[in-house]
Amino acid sequence: MSSSGKLTIETPEQTMLEFPLAGIGSRFLAIALDSLVQVAAVCVVGIVLIALAIPFSLFSRSSGLWVIAIIIFLVFAIDVGYFALFESLWNGQTPGKRWTHLRVIKDSGRSITTYDAVLRNLLRIVDWLPTLYAAGIVTMIVSRENRRIGDYAAGTVVIHEKPLETARSIWNVRTAPAEAVTLGSSAQLTPEELQLVETFLERRDSLHPDVRRTMARQIADRIGARIGALPAIRPDTEKFLEAIAEQRRTFARFR
Repeated sequence: MSSSGKLTIETPEQTMLEFPLAGIGSRFLAIALDSLVQVAAVCVVGIVLIALAIPFSLFSRSSGLWVIAIIIFLVFAIDVGYFALFESLWNGQTPGKRWTHLRVIKDSGRSITTYDAVLRNLLRIVDWLPTLYAAGIVTMIVSRENRRIGDYAAGTVVIHEKPLETARSIWNVRTAPAEAVTLGSSAQLTPEELQLVETFLERRDSLHPDVRRTMARQIADRIGARIGALPAIRPDTEKFLEAIAEQRRTFARFR
């Protein structure tokens, strides 16, 4: 479900997750930054290949044709593979998306897979038609979720993500119970559980105190059972959840 620039998903725990959708402007800023990185990569590869081909051109007239063919292939590989590779390894982000705080996720709220990343980026060729991303722009304009053709095929959306510094200012992680959250604890949790934790922390100030305490305890009990953190070592449920969220964001930042 989407409305007013947001994607809303109801979890099995009947908690509403809201993701702010990225607009055309922010997405094109990200792709412009990524294009600069791609151009630099193509230039470096081209210079290296030409430098390697010069000695062989003295002995073979076909060397120049081979160099041109290899450069064309590498340009295509960099154009498509760049986005697919980074989105697979960086949990839905490329350098451009990371700099503009955007992320690709599934329309169910889950993280994208390698298959999703490859599929949505192979269809960039269609989005480019007839030129300058015309098909992709039209599709995003008529889509409520600002999706391009590749997003429809892969079942993905692009969302705004808060910078790590903003999250730290909201979550007082310095007082979090470190003994309850061991290294890699967040890696044992599913994407849905991690999203549930983050959503609660972002919306807790708007909840009634009794509802807030009950929800925090229920989520902490579920998460604690998954990672083996008994109630005795997590007396403050909200600080326990803060530590889990901070660890997840730290890992995602350096993946």
